[in-house]
Amino acid sequence: MLETEFASHDGETLFYRHWPAQSDAPKGAIVLLHRGHEHSGRVAHLVDELKLDDFAFYAWDARGNGQSPGERGSAPSFAHLVQDLDCFIRHICRIDGFQPEQIVVIAQSVGAVIASTWVHDYAPRIRALVLASPAFDVKLYVPFAREGIALWQNVKGPFFVNSYVKARFLTHDPERIASFETDPLITRPIASNILLELHQTASRVVKDARAITVPTLLLISGSDFVVWHGPQHRFYENLGSRIKERVVLKGFYHDTLGEKEREKALEPIRRFIHARFAAEPEFIDQTQNHLSGYTRDEADRLATPLSLFSPKGLYWAFSRANIRLGSLFSKGIATGNKTGFDSGSTLDYVYENEPRGLGPGGRLIDRVFLNAIGWRGIRQRKIHLEDLIRTAMQQLQEAGTPVRILDIAAGHGRYVLDAVASSNITPESIRLQDYSPLNVEKGRALIAERHLQHVASFHQADAFDTDAVAAVTPRPTLAIASGLYELFPDNDLIKASLEGLARALEPGSILLYTCQPWHPQLEMIARALTSHRGGAAWVMRRRTQQEMDQLVAAAGFQKQSQRIDTWGIFTVSIATRV
Repeated sequence: MLETEFASHDGETLFYRHWPAQSDAPKGAIVLLHRGHEHSGRVAHLVDELKLDDFAFYAWDARGNGQSPGERGSAPSFAHLVQDLDCFIRHICRIDGFQPEQIVVIAQSVGAVIASTWVHDYAPRIRALVLASPAFDVKLYVPFAREGIALWQNVKGPFFVNSYVKARFLTHDPERIASFETDPLITRPIASNILLELHQTASRVVKDARAITVPTLLLISGSDFVVWHGPQHRFYENLGSRIKERVVLKGFYHDTLGEKEREKALEPIRRFIHARFAAEPEFIDQTQNHLSGYTRDEADRLATPLSLFSPKGLYWAFSRANIRLGSLFSKGIATGNKTGFDSGSTLDYVYENEPRGLGPGGRLIDRVFLNAIGWRGIRQRKIHLEDLIRTAMQQLQEAGTPVRILDIAAGHGRYVLDAVASSNITPESIRLQDYSPLNVEKGRALIAERHLQHVASFHQADAFDTDAVAAVTPRPTLAIASGLYELFPDNDLIKASLEGLARALEPGSILLYTCQPWHPQLEMIARALTSHRGGAAWVMRRRTQQEMDQLVAAAGFQKQSQRIDTWGIFTVSIATRV
């Protein structure tokens, strides 16, 4: 067993253990994720007990746990832990030469929520996923405990909650009980923000588990004192995997893989992994989901008119009337009503994030508008975009490649210009494009305001015109498609645009693209807001991250990495032309 570290996305170095395979040609790698409060040493027994000698094993200490740094039981966000896992898997593949389809993740409790969220949000092409007693809904026992924690956090900021769980309620194994009670690396407290975000993220993943198509084995402890069974079963029922198994282990406590009779859990895991490696990797084509699939069904339901005399019809008619009334006072709502809530003008207003309106009341309404969860996600997407634009520019410079930027649907172009302004690299050219004459006008004014006419230009163009995109000059080395593909349900349009970009970019060039795999306000948007396309209802068809990544890969690009906001709404990915 080797003990070492890897650098995560924010430069933090996290501790992990590695057991090389006992064969010269390992079949694959198994990544073990521990429970909340624990560390990799608590799952080390599985390396021998699973009897999978042809596999390399890896087990980390999650940030804030065990021998990894960070305040005990804490992290900046739950999304940080999920991105840590993405970096860990990429590190394993890069250092030890494994392909994603050779990876199996076995995770328990909080680790299982991290793993399932990673598979949902990042769409990795791994071989299999094993989840043991995932903590989708923790039993807090005290009435309204979660609401109380949220309220106190809003007043005082993040604080720590001590675990109430005794070792004897985790397992029947006397040795595991004794070791838990004496282990100096056990972390009893958990930060309030992590506890709350764990629940919020788990609820999203359970509800949208259709997006997960990785072969999955779910183990449920029948006498679990720590987490509720209901969400585990809902998760299994919603899973989009064609290959999935559920095993309910009667009498087992929460420490499923550390129970006294744990061979009853290990045997199904062993069998499941052997079966997955005896067959070809299971990957489901998502590129036709605009024709049939659950996100198409969802969009069709949202596009179906409601009777004005039905309760929902009356509710949304009242909502639309309120929005029209609000536009008399709020500058943001007025902009959305005039140009469409998905227009470049509205997004630029959201980026500025300065409430404006008629008097103090109008500014208050505007602040409520700007604080909507979707707009907060949009602003975080801008931060991620700027970060990855700078990263891409740095990569191109280090490779000796000139930096020539093309944005095929830039809106007003603010995020591109802000990213360039905050970088020490001066691009050779910046070509911004948009279909809207108003956006072109506003974008040119922004370029002039920043005195960038010598390097930047703005053109009216169609991002879905394959030949026009392919013929752009000067030939770009960094292309950006942000906030565009999410607005159009038809994958054929996306394929046409990506084909043009693939023809425009030489091998080694970089593509940044965004996706919206989730949104908590889809019905409100569809029933109450209008789009830039003639004032029609703004009905969105979500694309899962897997669907978007497959479209990008089919066009000739290889994904490098990804960012996603805390709420799981918007992603920004960086890919290389191959």
